[in-house]
Amino acid sequence: MTNPVLVGIDGSPQSFVAARWAGREAAARGLPVLLLNVWQAPAGNVQFSPDPEGLRFWEETRVREAGKELAGLHPGLSVSARQESGTPMSVLLEAAAGAELTVLGSRGLGAVRGFFQGSVGLHLAARSDRPVVTVRGGAGADIGQTDTVGKDVVLALDLDRPCGPLIAFALESAAARHAAVHAVHIWDVHRMYGYAAPSLDPELARELREERGRLLATTLAPWRRHFPGVVLRESVIAGPVAQSLVAAADRAGVLAVGRRRTHPAGAVRIGPVAHAALHHAACPVAVVPHD
Repeated sequence: MTNPVLVGIDGSPQSFVAARWAGREAAARGLPVLLLNVWQAPAGNVQFSPDPEGLRFWEETRVREAGKELAGLHPGLSVSARQESGTPMSVLLEAAAGAELTVLGSRGLGAVRGFFQGSVGLHLAARSDRPVVTVRGGAGADIGQTDTVGKDVVLALDLDRPCGPLIAFALESAAARHAAVHAVHIWDVHRMYGYAAPSLDPELARELREERGRLLATTLAPWRRHFPGVVLRESVIAGPVAQSLVAAADRAGVLAVGRRRTHPAGAVRIGPVAHAALHHAACPVAVVPHD
């Protein structure tokens, strides 16, 4: 069976934005879509709370509405929808294990350039063994976040830890959406040399940066042969890692970042670069786990 693109639907407008993005991605890749709502009865004083069964039915209805919308937008797309009871984190994490990728929406913070990434999204991005894509909701999201055909996939690479699954995800996504891949390595001289960086000889700094460029080209060379139809550009950008990466992905269709699986059992941990991308990148962010 073909693994689906899983979408977490909680009835919010942000989750509908995520569903639209997932629908385009799934249609481009020839994959089915599974819309999943996790129902958890609200905690609190039932005397002042809405009827739990009414809320459950409302969320179930919203899932069906999302499914009808995607079927209308993509007539050939296989769309299924279901509602399960339980804790959203655990149910979505279990379902994500059988998905090609999981897509979630995120709340916007008005005009602030950045967004609030909820605990469920962070939990999945930090724990899932499959890629997790977070799509930003809010004003203008339908255009900026879902219509990404032809826009570059920005690939963030740490050359000290080459990541095959991350590179493969970026190239496959770009091939499906008829886009280019812009592979970016951020060269932070201050991170490498600390307080000695300001006194680093300019000629030596140039040579070191060119060395990183050659390493980037060498890392990507085999992938160029495997994906000859994808335009693959590469850049070594000097500056602070998180800020430079977010700036490089300003007009991207997707920003793909890696996340190492090496964490204690039960820990919810994500690296600082992925964390910054999730909170501040304007485009959808894909967190891809690797060893």
